[in-house]
Amino acid sequence: MRADRLVATLLLMQARGRVTAAELAGELEVSVATARRDLEALSAAGIPVYPQPGRGGGWRLVGRARTDLSGLSAAEAQALFLLVGPAAAVSAEARAALRKLVRALPETFRADAEAAADAVVVDPARWGQEGGGRSGLVALLQGAVVRRRRVRLGYAKRSGERSERVVDPLGLVDKDDVWYLVAGTARGQRTFRVDRVVDAVVTDEEAVRPEGFELSEAWGRVVEEVEGRQRSASASVVVPARLVSVLRSQFGRHCVVEAEVEGRARVRVSAPSALMIAQHLAGWGAVAEVVGSVEVRGELARLGAELVARYGV
Repeated sequence: MRADRLVATLLLMQARGRVTAAELAGELEVSVATARRDLEALSAAGIPVYPQPGRGGGWRLVGRARTDLSGLSAAEAQALFLLVGPAAAVSAEARAALRKLVRALPETFRADAEAAADAVVVDPARWGQEGGGRSGLVALLQGAVVRRRRVRLGYAKRSGERSERVVDPLGLVDKDDVWYLVAGTARGQRTFRVDRVVDAVVTDEEAVRPEGFELSEAWGRVVEEVEGRQRSASASVVVPARLVSVLRSQFGRHCVVEAEVEGRARVRVSAPSALMIAQHLAGWGAVAEVVGSVEVRGELARLGAELVARYGV
């Protein structure tokens, strides 16, 4: 995991003071390009790691070499935990590394570092949506989570209706480049798509964080609820095996290959309604054959009749 490498890289530099990308690659058993990217990631995050060109150059950790993490400033500790924290949600090894980091930090930095580590969860499984990537709003909201400050949100619902509310930011989730903010509100915990946030202002009010709150557990409950709604209707679809990836791009994780024979694949797809499945499949024409779902086949026939009525000659 990249989190483990970042931690190992920093510890190695604190022990030696200077390393080359080639030396680091040899120690961590990765490519030189990977080692260089990890060094650049530490530097970009605010850790005092800088390249020095020329003979005897390499990458240096500013300040004298240390064998522990007690030399990190509060901002540097936060920056490191923001980097490695997301991986800890899915990796037992990364969680172990973070626990060791916490013990090595000065006590005055531990609370902020732990908050940074739990600020983001990465969920790589898609919901069949295109993401817009990380925006400036993500960084602003992440800072509010770490510093535990309330945020005034201007938010646009799917319908286009806009509202303003004050929330207690609890964490951010990167779901395959679609970002979500998990936050406390006057009506309980809510989840907001960051790309629907019109504006956000971080206030000076301290945010309320529930006792024992774990972002990964909270997000797990959100996923279970959303996917329960998204699995209301399903159908088996037969398509050429080479096109399964295209079908998966439409349905995300709600696309499961059931069987594959002689270049044809039978795939189970799910959505909130039979109509939504039919709408996704209508553009496939005769390339996709729906089997075993009278409702979806009926919706496809209805959509086809509508198209013929409008565009037929």
